[in-house]
Amino acid sequence: MKEAFDLIKTAGFYDFLRAYIRDIMEIEGFSQLRESEVAIWANKELLQDPVDAAGFFIQKAQQMKDFLEDKPYYGGLGEISAVNKRLEFLQTLKNRSIELKVKQRCKEILKNYAESTFF
Repeated sequence: MKEAFDLIKTAGFYDFLRAYIRDIMEIEGFSQLRESEVAIWANKELLQDPVDAAGFFIQKAQQMKDFLEDKPYYGGLGEISAVNKRLEFLQTLKNRSIELKVKQRCKEILKNYAESTFF
């Protein structure tokens, strides 16, 4: 989880995350936003890939922001807003990171989204 936080700081999104998420807990089960707890539950599998985990955290922070602003935060419109924030984060991280491994992973994830029929 520390690696994911470091990546979020590198991209300049740490204040955004902290503004909307109070806690991130490692759990067994499904990774998800817990609106009532203002928290993210993250499973061990997600945390194996720090770049993907960081993107997930930013996506969930955007969903929490939308929830608090009484905007759609799940389903079609909510997912579009949240995924767009994740893509913005990944692009920024790719541009700001000096680690080639991180840049390459960002490119891979961005490519996967670009090839997706949903986004």
